[in-house]
Amino acid sequence: MQIRVRLFATLRQQAGWAQQRLEVPEGATLDDALAAIDSAYPLLAIGRRTFYAAVNQEYAQGEQPLCEGDEVALFPPVSGGGSVAEKEGSMKLFEITVQPLSLDEVARRVVRPDCGAVATFAGVVRGSTATQEGVRGTDFLNYEAYTEMAEVLLARIAAELQVRWPKVVAVSIVHRVGRLEIGEPSVVIAVATPHRGDGCFEACQYAIERLKAIVPIWKEENWADGQVWVEGPCQPELASHLGLPGAL
Repeated sequence: MQIRVRLFATLRQQAGWAQQRLEVPEGATLDDALAAIDSAYPLLAIGRRTFYAAVNQEYAQGEQPLCEGDEVALFPPVSGGGSVAEKEGSMKLFEITVQPLSLDEVARRVVRPDCGAVATFAGVVRGSTATQEGVRGTDFLNYEAYTEMAEVLLARIAAELQVRWPKVVAVSIVHRVGRLEIGEPSVVIAVATPHRGDGCFEACQYAIERLKAIVPIWKEENWADGQVWVEGPCQPELASHLGLPGAL
């Protein structure tokens, strides 16, 4: 049977391709597919690197069985699942976009007549990067995302924070991809609550921390003399609780 393999960020760059069809036996598991990928593309060093895997936009364990036409995605730890992201009227609440971001526009997505507080958070591109060699000046960033999966996980983060802060009425999280210049927002989060003491500030902080941990979005630092993909640390939550292959 055939499956579709997708690579992101560093893995895509090293392999020289973003997606390929792969033939695997009937009844194959994710582990079987990973072994086939490692054999066909040894430069990826699948067995010797930290990475996560997803099947049909869901984090997956190695023993998960595969079916004809399944999509297997491999990607490094995030640098910090057509989309089924929730919509409010005509406005998308959880979105990966190439368009420039506006705090006011994202805040408007969560404004409600019963809410007197809207807290927003924006992450913007810094002009410097801390490296092992010291602080380096950043020219610009490139962001890449596994869009279908990322938008689903953004919605899940919103559901998580609404369990922690039940008075949160509405949440919107929008992340930009592509080339971003210094000072441009890369992510905007908006949270609406009836009153300012109902958790809107804390919910914004929770959302950005969770986004940096679990949402498949990566950034490429670009300097005058080169560039590098930024990979975060392996997340113990994903490695131990999900048993992800390659999450060492």
